[in-house]
Amino acid sequence: MQRKIAAELLAWKNSKNRMPLILNGARQVGKTYIIEEFGNEHFESFVYLNMELEDELRDFLDKTIDPRKIIQYLESSKHKEITAGKTLIFFDEIQASERALTSLKYFCEETPEYHVVAAGSLLGVAVAMKHREKFSFPVGKVNEMYLLPLDFEEFLWAMRKEKLIEEIKLHYAENTPMDDFWHKNALQMYKIYSVVGGMPKAVKTFIETESYVKVQFAQNEIYNEYIADTAKYADPATSIKIRACYDSIPAQLAKENHKFQYKMVQKGGTATIFGVSLEWLKFAGIALKCQKITQGEIPIAVYQYFPDFKLYMGDVGMLTLKSQIPVQMLLAENNEANTFLGAFTENYVAQAFTANRKPLFYWTNDNQGEVDFVLQEDINVVPVEVKRGINTRSRSLTMFMKKYNCPYAIRISQKNFGFENNIKSVPLYAVFCV
Repeated sequence: MQRKIAAELLAWKNSKNRMPLILNGARQVGKTYIIEEFGNEHFESFVYLNMELEDELRDFLDKTIDPRKIIQYLESSKHKEITAGKTLIFFDEIQASERALTSLKYFCEETPEYHVVAAGSLLGVAVAMKHREKFSFPVGKVNEMYLLPLDFEEFLWAMRKEKLIEEIKLHYAENTPMDDFWHKNALQMYKIYSVVGGMPKAVKTFIETESYVKVQFAQNEIYNEYIADTAKYADPATSIKIRACYDSIPAQLAKENHKFQYKMVQKGGTATIFGVSLEWLKFAGIALKCQKITQGEIPIAVYQYFPDFKLYMGDVGMLTLKSQIPVQMLLAENNEANTFLGAFTENYVAQAFTANRKPLFYWTNDNQGEVDFVLQEDINVVPVEVKRGINTRSRSLTMFMKKYNCPYAIRISQKNFGFENNIKSVPLYAVFCV
């Protein structure tokens, strides 16, 4: 599968100021696959090390993390010559070895000519949470990238819809309506993506079988791996709380007010009880946190109100699975009557914005109005409204624009492209362009 991060990896390889690279991301987003493809395509040799399985290597690292000695050991144990500039060394599941993680600092300082990559599904959890006392993160000595589920553009690549992508990008840039044929085709692909989501295993299953039932089998296997991770990297009590928080997300989003409420997880629930569990989900990359802001002024990040936030699932396909919304309802031509689809659509947009490295913020005004997302574009604040269908009336958007003197706003819906009354109309399938 073609991934946008491939270009970033190649730029890293060729950079004169390159440091060892850490590739972060949730489990099953394709980290191992993309690094193996990268290594085999752009290097003469590739050394793969799964640190969960390399018992002897972990024992060796307990004695020394001198990079030259590590290279000598790897050449001997893997029967491969490791040549600077021609070999890629890949430490997978590096959270299983704190010494391997620490060694990256010395690869940077003493042997910068070597190409070293590390990845770990629970690395963020291991460093920031339970194991912070023993993990020494090599701050300032590594480059970092983050791999997410396939966004909608990458999904279209996988579906061989390159011409459709061209049309979407052209009309987004020109603010001109797309031909009805292309518009309907793009909306249908968006609906398919709503079911399949962006987890590579689910996408691959759909391409090979065109079966939504088998897609959900694949998604359920991914969910079970999430649960297994909580048991492995959290104590039993915290593991139960993590699962309860994650499973509550569909119900949280089904409320009229989508703000996360601890009492929805458990009666009498509080931040003290569940705060660590929410942080675990965030660091594991399987949930997205959208923070409330109180002002629509630059810089918007300083106006965060931390007690209030929304929680979305990291992949819209997983939300389809966990909410148990009927597939035929998502694929239907007219599905505006279902109120949950409004929150479902917000989750899709949150995932798309995260893929484009946009921090997630929303705004409310004493519960009298709400703007779904607020973006900061250079010196401008841009409010974003999300609608599940073609009914796009909103008093809140107009109120926000007037209150904070916004040059324009974005409205995301099933409507075609356009620009009217300083509101840019962006169809649901074009959010990856924003």
